[in-house]
Amino acid sequence: MATVYNWQIGRDMSYWYPQARPSKQFAMVFDTNKCIACQTCTMACKNAWTSGRGQEYMFWNNVETKPYGGYPQAWDSKLLEVLGPQQWNGTTYRGKTIFEAAPAGERSVGIQPDDPDYTSPNIGEDEVFGQVEKGLKVIMPHTPWMFYLPRICNHCTYPSCLASCPRGSVYKRPEDGIVLIDQGRCRGYRECVRGCPYKKSFFRSTSGISEKCIGCYPLVERGLQTFCVQNCIGKIRMMGFLHTPEASVPDNPLDFLVHEKHLALPLYPQFGLEANIYYVPPIHVPLPYLEQIFGPRAQEAVANYKAAWSDPEVVGLIELFGSTDRIMNSFKLIGDEAVGYNASGAEVVRVPLKEPVHLRAAYDAALQVERRSIT
Repeated sequence: MATVYNWQIGRDMSYWYPQARPSKQFAMVFDTNKCIACQTCTMACKNAWTSGRGQEYMFWNNVETKPYGGYPQAWDSKLLEVLGPQQWNGTTYRGKTIFEAAPAGERSVGIQPDDPDYTSPNIGEDEVFGQVEKGLKVIMPHTPWMFYLPRICNHCTYPSCLASCPRGSVYKRPEDGIVLIDQGRCRGYRECVRGCPYKKSFFRSTSGISEKCIGCYPLVERGLQTFCVQNCIGKIRMMGFLHTPEASVPDNPLDFLVHEKHLALPLYPQFGLEANIYYVPPIHVPLPYLEQIFGPRAQEAVANYKAAWSDPEVVGLIELFGSTDRIMNSFKLIGDEAVGYNASGAEVVRVPLKEPVHLRAAYDAALQVERRSIT
């Protein structure tokens, strides 16, 4: 095994291949505080990529309700139980990753879901933690709580699906870091399904090979954001390219959120894959749970998010979420507007920091009618 550096766990770790970071890394940020679980992203992905025979159960994108939801069922709690205690020393992970905890003869700690685990994609939907008793009043943080967790393939820096495949059919594109499966090489051993801790690799019985999220690379190659981002009604998503912390570019939208402002965190960093999908944690969920799924910086991220509305740059960037189908490589504030630019430096979107309000007279003399809505 090679020794590689994983900045999300703050240390070197063991991985099956030498470190080979792409020239730029495909990544996303999801704001969980704005997600309403409408599943529009799920249906956009389903219609685009997994509408064929044998793909009926495939959800490359899904939104699940935490703490009880999961697709496949209990995908995370089962793996956490096998992995065992995960100890953090500050922001440095002192437990074992799924590669370091692998038993003899295996490349990673993995779980192979049973077929029934895929039968209920919306299990646990809207179920809260705790009982809602008669007369219960609202207090903060919420006593009964839940939140929506949108998920796709994390296009990890150290993918377990890639490490687990005995055929070498999984590869990470050097130009953008998107992880794909060479279906000409795949023989359907399902080691990628077992090895992926996020369970975002799927076996297609009609073809006998595995499939997974392709990061909408035909769109990305044209400078467009993915279908799940473009169709998000709540404007909770932004896709772009992320640098490592030491190479962070402050006007890069994703670097700004992840490295500069420390607002967005990876999902289960203790797994050791250096995942490239990031989440703004929900602000109403108990800290121990947030630390389990987002790591030891969860409290800092929540505090930063609560204070962010006094920072015009953060406000402007959040306003840019979902405002264009184009990939934004940089952004800046110009007066009371936030402006996004593509890789060539051309402007692709401009939005106001505050929604303009126009007041109309209650009575329209020209039409001789009273208006009920004047804004």
